[in-house]
Amino acid sequence: MLLSLALIFLCGLLFGAIFGKLKLPSLLGMLLVGILLGPHVLNLLDESILTISPDIREIALIIILVKAGLALDIEDLKKVGRPAVLMCFLPATFEMIGFLIFAPALLHVSLLEAGILGAVMGAVSPAVIVPKMSKLIDEGWGTDKGIPQMIIAGSSADDVYVIVIFTALVSLAGGGSASVMDFVGIPVSIVLGIALGIVAGLVLVKFFKTFHMRDSVKVLILLSVVFLFVVLENELEGTVPVSGLLAVMSMGMTVYNRYELLAKRISGKFSKLWVAAEVILFVLVGATVDIEYAAQAGILVVVMLFIGLAFRMVGTYLCVVKTPLNRKERLFCLFAQVPKATVQAAIGGVPLAKGLACGNLVLTVAVVAILISAPIGAFLIDTFYKRFLTHTPRA
Repeated sequence: MLLSLALIFLCGLLFGAIFGKLKLPSLLGMLLVGILLGPHVLNLLDESILTISPDIREIALIIILVKAGLALDIEDLKKVGRPAVLMCFLPATFEMIGFLIFAPALLHVSLLEAGILGAVMGAVSPAVIVPKMSKLIDEGWGTDKGIPQMIIAGSSADDVYVIVIFTALVSLAGGGSASVMDFVGIPVSIVLGIALGIVAGLVLVKFFKTFHMRDSVKVLILLSVVFLFVVLENELEGTVPVSGLLAVMSMGMTVYNRYELLAKRISGKFSKLWVAAEVILFVLVGATVDIEYAAQAGILVVVMLFIGLAFRMVGTYLCVVKTPLNRKERLFCLFAQVPKATVQAAIGGVPLAKGLACGNLVLTVAVVAILISAPIGAFLIDTFYKRFLTHTPRA
């Protein structure tokens, strides 16, 4: 495992730096390293690290979500209002509709299988979007209108929405059933996740104000609490739906809005943790990509991917229409909806593992989506944020 970790960090940092020099997203270099080192190409990563890869990727995602929460001002989200709520489900809904309309004809699948494909594709990648938007918040780009805050909130909540729908559809395809309560679980999961994070944040603020300790110890306490959120979500699965990742972010927001001085101090420490977490996250996401599936995909899979993205952009535009955002800012919001990676890597192989007839196709589409949309989305964000957003330095 030590050799694998050395290869992940050294090669990931090297390729990330090379791609950065080429004016390309550094994460593209890290994804490429993962593909090359992974089991489907050079197979240089130890089996033990691949086995725990989902857990490691989740830890890395948690780190950036905490950092994002510690920079989110509730007042900024209030300024955004309606679009922030619509971003949680409308773009994903439109993308799924696109798959329901076109996938049966283009990919020769049933309506139910098209729904499963749409559900897998319906989520954007918080692993790509959250660090990008956090950087914009830190530097003050678009914060005057709460644009990066809105995108962060939407990208985190729409994962919950999509995964619940995906789970219900896979159950139906496997001969099971999906009840109304499965879909009621979507708002319940979101509300309970936010409430859990707020309560934990208030308790931690009180604790940190009462007991004095080093900031490094506070970081460890925060990490331990957010790990418990995810454990709680897994333990309550099937009984009480609660989103652990939304709890993570709302806890960070609560700390920021109740104890801003501390939030800014420990946010810097999470930024340092993210240096390592970013490399390991994207390299391990790349390691899940099977090039053979991508090679077998054919042009129609790529066409379907872009049709889905086009529908997603229509849904996104409806979220920001009749808002104070100007034309360029609305266009930037559309670009921020392109990247896919985290959710597709996590659930793309589930239908195949369950023996569904569409399993190979779903995995292929997920792989193609990661390879195409993640770098394109990151490139669009990096290229246009300074051109399309207003710069307001943070105090």
